[in-house]
Amino acid sequence: MSPLDLLYRYMHARTGLSEQEFEPIAACFQPCSYKTNQYLLREGEVCQHNYFVTKGSFRMFQVNAEGMELTRYFAFENKFGTNLTSLIEGSPSIENLQAIEPLEVLKISKKDFFDLVDSNPAINKIYRNILENAYITSQKRIYDLQGMAALDRLRWLLEQYPMILTGIPSRMIASYLGITPYTLSRLKAQL
Repeated sequence: MSPLDLLYRYMHARTGLSEQEFEPIAACFQPCSYKTNQYLLREGEVCQHNYFVTKGSFRMFQVNAEGMELTRYFAFENKFGTNLTSLIEGSPSIENLQAIEPLEVLKISKKDFFDLVDSNPAINKIYRNILENAYITSQKRIYDLQGMAALDRLRWLLEQYPMILTGIPSRMIASYLGITPYTLSRLKAQL
């Protein structure tokens, strides 16, 4: 299945978009590949694209003052991912977007994306869905995960992303959960 077929399926499932309606939308997306650990966006740069993952995954993270990586989000296949704050405001990103494994995306420029949001009801609905999911995910991370024991956080993560332990390096998962890789290793043995 081609990358554009995957994007069409994603959009059709959420909006009922026809193939004919999809054609002008598809023309705005460009395929792009990244190697493992290659950056899509670095902290301090202004985000200019929204990405739809067709193969592989990437993460959004920042490095704190102590040099620790803090992973905020994983973008897996058949998901959109970007630094929304930087994309919307045109402000420098406070986080990095980095390929976790060989990555293939369809990227759309900020201008094309927001032109479609303004002119196309299906893309407006997709954008609303992206914003709603981003809000819900951030709220769950803030309120649900902060009060949980580390083992419960790992169980929650496995509910959300059942295959995460097989495809993502342990240090990145530990960073997402706010624990050390050693603690993650110990918790995996308790599952």
